[in-house]
Amino acid sequence: MAVVPIGVVTVSDRASRGEYRDLGGPAIEAALARILTSPWRAERRLVADEQALIEAALCDLADVAACPLVVTTGGTGPAPRDVTPEATMAVCERLLPGFGELMRAVSLRAVPTAILSRQVAGTRGGCLIVNLPGKPSAIAECLDAVFPAIPYCIDLLGGPFLETDPAVCRAFRPKA
Repeated sequence: MAVVPIGVVTVSDRASRGEYRDLGGPAIEAALARILTSPWRAERRLVADEQALIEAALCDLADVAACPLVVTTGGTGPAPRDVTPEATMAVCERLLPGFGELMRAVSLRAVPTAILSRQVAGTRGGCLIVNLPGKPSAIAECLDAVFPAIPYCIDLLGGPFLETDPAVCRAFRPKA
């Protein structure tokens, strides 16, 4: 079985300048390691909160690195420099609003400020791009909520068959 490349993008001005340790990217990788049983490897990117840089990273991971899944962290709030959703929408051909809706609903159980989060998801060619919040605990919470739908979405896009640990996350695939 081939090793699947999965894009992991941290969007942070401070982390990209080396002023702050990236906690989001490692939190995504830890969650994926817990969820997936298929062999995979992280294709990491760390970029500043600049729409052009985020777009370039997403396009590179989808188009050049051929990642069937790209997961971002950071830049989804209402602050002026939070532009990850705008970058994601700019590079995606189709948006999948259910991802953001579910993540906000799950996060609202923990914090009332979850309504300020603007995560989006969409497809670019055969790649699913999903924005997660920047807080590591929220990353695992949101990824756990939406991941049951991710393997089937990747199937529909013609990507590799991703298997999950059913004790952690039961991937939903309709019966043929």
